Amino acid sequence: MRTLEWDDSARALKMIDQREIPSRFTYLQLKDHHQVAESIRSMAIRGAPAIGVAAAYGMALAAEKSPDSTITDLRNTLKEAAQVLGASRPTAVNLHWALKRMLKVASQDFSNLNEVKAALLAEAGCMADEDVETNIAISRNGAELINDGDTIIHHCNTGALATVDWGTALGVIRMAHEQGKHIHVLVDETRPRLQGSRLTAWELQQYGIPFDLITDSAAGY
Repeated sequence: MRTLEWDDSARALKMIDQREIPSRFTYLQLKDHHQVAESIRSMAIRGAPAIGVAAAYGMALAAEKSPDSTITDLRNTLKEAAQVLGASRPTAVNLHWALKRMLKVASQDFSNLNEVKAALLAEAGCMADEDVETNIAISRNGAELINDGDTIIHHCNTGALATVDWGTALGVIRMAHEQGKHIHVLVDETRPRLQGSRLTAWELQQYGIPFDLITDSAAGY
């Protein structure tokens, strides 16, 4: 399943609440860009790729919920929404990349407001699909470097939860496992927020990949 996806019936962004894992598995329904910004700020969603796509959907929601009657006014609203979303994690490169991409879409020639809104939602969906495709390619290429019987040390969380789906470094581990390679993972707890012990360990459990959780200070040993 995807970390986040558009719920067309609810006209909302549906995302896994990562603050609850591993105790509970729950979803959030985000219906405006302010809620998306708060989800990023509170780390309900985290991981650079996932944050970028979430911000893109936040822009689409800002357009959809806007009462503006002209395209010019809507573009101004989107600029304000981009400031709100950008402030939720000022150092996140993917976040600002996504906001610029969405503003560029909104700057194109359109004949009416509905066309702008539809184009923004389609672009967010495209960005989500691109992320999954990129992660699968990373995973396939990276899995070639893993041999049967390897032990791999992993820090933080780079799995499906950090992206739209599959993940980057943890995606490589997952792909190697699905190829039938017998591997073992040493998972750093990753203080202070414990992304390793809460998220990576949980993901490995879902995939059935053998692992041991270790303290960060044991990594060198």
